[in-house]
Amino acid sequence: MAIIRVPKVTNYTVMSNHHLTDRDLSFKAKGLMSYMLSRPDDWDFTIAGLSRLNKDGRDAIGRIIQELESHGYLERIR
Repeated sequence: MAIIRVPKVTNYTVMSNHHLTDRDLSFKAKGLMSYMLSRPDDWDFTIAGLSRLNKDGRDAIGRIIQELESHGYLERIR
């Protein structure tokens, strides 16, 4: 499988590989964490809002959030 790399001039994100190499996280959790890290610091995340941004429903997003929370990658503040 070929990997296509693009020049990093605009519209890219720099993040730690820590969550990407965590074997205890599912690929969905790694993807959601990467998406969340690509948003601005003041981004307001909700399960409803995240489910509107992709094809996964509220229940699926909720399970992924719980996975990330149980592994210490995020903390929910209500």
